[in-house]
Amino acid sequence: MLQIGKYHTLEILRHVSPGLFLGDGDGNEVLLPNKYMPAHYEIGDKITVFVYLDFDEREVATTIKPPITLNGFAMLKVKDTNSVGAFLDWGLEKDLFVPFKEQMSKMRVGAYYLVHLYEDVETGRLVASQKVRKFLDNRDLDIEEGAEVDIIVANDSELGVNVIVNQKYAGLIYHDEVFQELRSGDQLKGYLKKIRENNKLDISLQASGYQHVEPNANKILEEMRKHNGYLALHDGSDPQDIYEQLGMSKKTFKKAIGLLYKQKLIVMEEAGIRLV
Repeated sequence: MLQIGKYHTLEILRHVSPGLFLGDGDGNEVLLPNKYMPAHYEIGDKITVFVYLDFDEREVATTIKPPITLNGFAMLKVKDTNSVGAFLDWGLEKDLFVPFKEQMSKMRVGAYYLVHLYEDVETGRLVASQKVRKFLDNRDLDIEEGAEVDIIVANDSELGVNVIVNQKYAGLIYHDEVFQELRSGDQLKGYLKKIRENNKLDISLQASGYQHVEPNANKILEEMRKHNGYLALHDGSDPQDIYEQLGMSKKTFKKAIGLLYKQKLIVMEEAGIRLV
């Protein structure tokens, strides 16, 4: 059998009335229904498809690309609910099922939720869970401090914003590191700021240290040139004002203008900075 919930690049083996049979070279075959057949093909061509179970619990292929794959995370919309759970729209004919036991609270039709896609070991079916935290494991890390990471925003907490790191770890962006609106399901780049005790991950939306000072210094110079060589920001400005105008934290801003000042490119004034 082919692994459901994943993409496979398969060979076109033969055409039958329901569609094309595809194979992986190891004796595993799957049907690509007529509606998904390419307009032009030859027997022996390779085609990439997504494999899942149809309404009759049979493996079937599709050229549709769902927003989530096996062991991944995504924001999906609830299409329907019944006495046993909820059904999510993921672009395929058969909706994605979320059992009640995998819901944090009762899901509502029309609402979007961050979910994880996994294969149920008892039924062999693809199922979604809103309880994403239990699918994250920080025990064995393969990233180092300072590394750029992919993050998905999970939810707010008392300390900050919980995020999913590289599709497998739990991380946290502290409130004082957040200078933009973050919503559940947002996907963006971040940086591993620190690995704390028990492999807890502190994440920042900006690289730490001086590795980003020079690009940010150039950005400040560009902004100053756009405004006749003056910027009404200084080291005592409100962090939110700095972020709204420059898209960087106050800490990064202070390092950048410090570098520009040492290079004698700017002068500090009472209400801002000015090009020399």
